[in-house]
Amino acid sequence: MKNAHIGGLTVSRIGLGAMTMAGTYTSEGGLDDTESIRTIRRALDLGVTHIDTAEIYGPFHSEEVVGRAIAGRREDVVVATKFGLVSHSGGGPGTTDSSAANVKAAVEGSLKRLGTDHIDLYYQHRVDPKTPIEETAQAVADLVAEGKVLHFGLSEAGPATIRRAHAIHPVTAVQTEYSLWTRDVEEEILPLLRELNIGFVPYSPLGHGLLTGRIRTVEDFADDDWRKTNPRFVGENFTRNLAIVDEVTRIGAEAGATPAQTALAWLLTRGTDIAPIPGTRRVARVEENIAADAIELTPDQLARLDALTPASGARHDEQNMASIDR
Repeated sequence: MKNAHIGGLTVSRIGLGAMTMAGTYTSEGGLDDTESIRTIRRALDLGVTHIDTAEIYGPFHSEEVVGRAIAGRREDVVVATKFGLVSHSGGGPGTTDSSAANVKAAVEGSLKRLGTDHIDLYYQHRVDPKTPIEETAQAVADLVAEGKVLHFGLSEAGPATIRRAHAIHPVTAVQTEYSLWTRDVEEEILPLLRELNIGFVPYSPLGHGLLTGRIRTVEDFADDDWRKTNPRFVGENFTRNLAIVDEVTRIGAEAGATPAQTALAWLLTRGTDIAPIPGTRRVARVEENIAADAIELTPDQLARLDALTPASGARHDEQNMASIDR
C-alpha cells in the first residue's frame, strides 16, 4: 500500500479505526472480540500500519482489543489513541478533562491496555474548555520527554486552538470528519495544517456508513443506534443525502469499485498528507476498504465527485456539536 506523511510520521494511506470494536454505533447483538482481532490482523497483513482507538471507546474495551491484536507485531504499527473524555479524578467516562494531571493518569491506563511502553500518536479527543490548551500541550510534551508518547495530536480542534497548541509542542496530526459529504475542513483547517506541516487524519470517511451504499432506511438500525437522531439521517435530509450515495454508486460502477471504495479513492486524491481511518470490525469490510488503494478514478469521475453537494443537515445533534471546537 502507498504511504501518507502526517507530520513526522509515515503511515499507510488507509488506516483502521477501532471505535466500532467497542460496540459503537449500537450495543445490540453484543461484541465479537475474536472477529475484531482477526480484522486488525488482516489489516496488518494487507499493509495497514496505522490503527486508531481511544480510551472512551467502550470505555477502555477498544484499546484492550487493539492491544491483544497487535501483540507480537507492535513494531509493524503506528498506534494512535486519545485522552480527555474520561476523567480519572472522579468524573469518570463522559467527563471532559484535559488537565495535566488527567493526561498523565490517562496515559498509564492506555499503555497498559495496549500492551506497549509507548504510544505513537496521542490525541486530545475534544478540546477542554476548562483547561488552557497550553497546559494540555505541555503535559503531552512531558510525556514525550519521558518516552511514553512519540507524537501529539488534536481531534476536532479549531484553528486558534491548533496554533496555540503547536506553539507549545509540535502537533503531528489533526483529526476530524472529512468525506464526500463533509468538506468543511477544506476552507480553513486544511490550509492551516499545510502551513504548519501538520498531517490530517479524516475519521468517518464513509459518512457513518451511508457512503457504503448499504443503508437505505434508518428503520433497520437498532433502537440505541445514535444515527437515528443524527440530523443527516432524519427526514428529508436523509432522502437528499441518499442522492449523494446514488451518484457515488454510479461512478463506482464505472470504475469497477464499490461505493465505499469510490468514496475512499476520492479522499486519497486530496493529498499525500491525508490518511483516512475508516472504521470496521469485520474482515470483509477491511478487505473492501483497503482495496480502494488500487482504485484509479478518471479526471471526469473526480470532477463529478468534486461537484457533489455536501450532506444536508448538521454533522451531529446540538449536544455533540457543542463539544466541537470552532
